[in-house]
Amino acid sequence: MKNIPCDRDAVFARLSRRLALALCGLLLGGLWSTASMAGPTLDAIKARGALICGVSTGLLGFSQADAAGNYTGLDVDMCRAVSAAIFGTPTKVKYVPLTAAQRYPALQQGQIDMLSRNSTVTLQNEAGLGLLYGPIVFYDGQGVLVPRKMNVKGVKQLADVTLCVQAGSTSIDNITDYIKVNNLRIKLHTVPQDLGGAMMSGQCDGITTDASGLAVIRAGLATPGDYTILPERMSREPLAPVVRNNDVQFYEVMRWSIYATMEADQMHVSSKNVDDMLSNDDPKIKRLLGVIPGNGAALGLDEKFAYNIVKTVGNYNEIFLRNVGALSVVKLERGLNDGWTVGGLMFSPPMR
Repeated sequence: MKNIPCDRDAVFARLSRRLALALCGLLLGGLWSTASMAGPTLDAIKARGALICGVSTGLLGFSQADAAGNYTGLDVDMCRAVSAAIFGTPTKVKYVPLTAAQRYPALQQGQIDMLSRNSTVTLQNEAGLGLLYGPIVFYDGQGVLVPRKMNVKGVKQLADVTLCVQAGSTSIDNITDYIKVNNLRIKLHTVPQDLGGAMMSGQCDGITTDASGLAVIRAGLATPGDYTILPERMSREPLAPVVRNNDVQFYEVMRWSIYATMEADQMHVSSKNVDDMLSNDDPKIKRLLGVIPGNGAALGLDEKFAYNIVKTVGNYNEIFLRNVGALSVVKLERGLNDGWTVGGLMFSPPMR
């Protein structure tokens, strides 16, 4: 047999390239098959015919039930948006009221599918608890509310006072750090919930939680004008819905359902004009509303999932205004929660 020269380096290079191509094929095939498979949470939601959503036990503007048990609020509307994406209607939600201490265990233990309850995005809450946060739906910061008769202009002027803080919340760590760093003579009193009630019953001189929560609590007092929210913000409190990290498809459904409300806001698509917008020539609007298909299929949803959200729940501006903004009793300015093009932080990645 004739000897054939062999360049070992060339042979190994060819083999390496072929192996790499084979591995890429396997990986891509696995990724595509994973994308087409429903996860355990989404399967369970569809089978039972309802999303189980953890919300506040009662926080005006964010989550509150009326006498008939009907829930309203900004956090509630995030649950309704996910329901509209999955089922085409926002009504297929079972709400579970949870305290701050109950919320994460309830999610971890599978008692709820999604938590939408003024929850602050932190590294430990996400990586440490095996959870995944969705888009930030409200940018906030912790503050302090006290009676005006105390005649103080800032937290650092407080001395020998007791502040009520909610048990099981990140507010405890924030105010504890602030007291230590600034060497303040402030005592803390933890309560399970109802900070306003605790203050009015004499358990403390003032209260501390997110500034939005303080505004809500103040609005519910008999004489709101007698109380002031001090100007300091002792923390960054980006609030977002949360899910378990064991179902990437459901996480993506939750995430892009909420982004759809923000994208609609950016595109000036609202519940009032969404039907007219179906014939708009802007490709971004066509993709948002499913006229140009693809987004729904990528999520395992109907192509009109975002249309259904905007039609039945509204865009982010509509959600904000009716729950905590100018059309509500809370009357918060959008501020940081305005769109990125007008000086706020709200921003949706491209929906394409």
